[in-house]
Amino acid sequence: MDTKHTPALADFAALDPQTAMSALEEAYGISCDGTFNAYPSYINRVYGVRDDEGTEFVAKFYRPGRWTTKAIEEEHAFLLELKDAEVPVVPPLPSIDGGTLSELLIANAFEGTAGEHAGETLYPFALFKKRSGRSFDADGLEDMKRLGALAGRIHAVGSRKKSVSRAAIRSGMARSYAAELLSSGAIHPDAQSSFALAVGKAADFIDGALASHSGGNIRLHGDFHRGNILDRLGEGLVAIDFDDMCTGPALADLWLLLPSLPADCPKERDTLIEGYENFMPFDATSLSLAPVLQLLRIIHYLAWQARQRLDTGFSGHFPSWGSRGFWLSEAEDLLHRVDKAAGNFLTL
Repeated sequence: MDTKHTPALADFAALDPQTAMSALEEAYGISCDGTFNAYPSYINRVYGVRDDEGTEFVAKFYRPGRWTTKAIEEEHAFLLELKDAEVPVVPPLPSIDGGTLSELLIANAFEGTAGEHAGETLYPFALFKKRSGRSFDADGLEDMKRLGALAGRIHAVGSRKKSVSRAAIRSGMARSYAAELLSSGAIHPDAQSSFALAVGKAADFIDGALASHSGGNIRLHGDFHRGNILDRLGEGLVAIDFDDMCTGPALADLWLLLPSLPADCPKERDTLIEGYENFMPFDATSLSLAPVLQLLRIIHYLAWQARQRLDTGFSGHFPSWGSRGFWLSEAEDLLHRVDKAAGNFLTL
């Protein structure tokens, strides 16, 4: 979950294919054969390229202003730790200078962006070996056990060190997102009071619940839904896209792997935990946090959308976002979820 941001994040208007390929060639010493495929990623820009020897790579250009350099380097360090522990992930490749994160500076790329130099935008980028595979859709309990085992292996490594620069799921996070939304100017005036009431109530509940959780926080994937897991024939499951790496309770990754909230799918939940505990102990008392974490994810996503709403491609991806009806509907949904979640939380 991204908390290190500028009020208006830069977009990618100045990043064309030729500029991207030239930057990759210079930083990594490869010679691209002209192949350039854009992946359907909105937050960052992700491209498939190939060198003259036929080796295929995936290049990620991080959205300027979203993460600090140190935060991205922590993501890369975690991936390399996982690789060394033989956890199936796709680590970043070293550049010519030995680091895994390179930078492209484009002059006058985006007016108003807070770059390192006035009138310039800094695009951090990294290169990965391409790893093909199909998206994994768990069809039965045995598949849930496989998912749990993969999560357990990641968390076993994640528990070994502390994170310094990544976001932490903790009390106060929801209130921070709520305050950001209410001061963003994105909420329709006719819905301001209704949404303020709803998001305030949600933030109070979330932060109170997180404050009552005494379990330890560890390094997490951060967005561990099934779309970020590949099934490679003959190799098994591979975890990809650690862009939202954060710290928090293990459940913050695990609940996303389930077909619904843990209380509503006990067989899948228990089987997932069974696979997980082959590699990492699980605090069962944290299960009551699932609806809390779901609410936090909703508010976080709204805050992220509010930051991005002026991006040149935003309206095409979210055509109805920001209308009076949109915010009134969000307010109603938040109130409904808070009432339901609070009832469940108090009975667990």
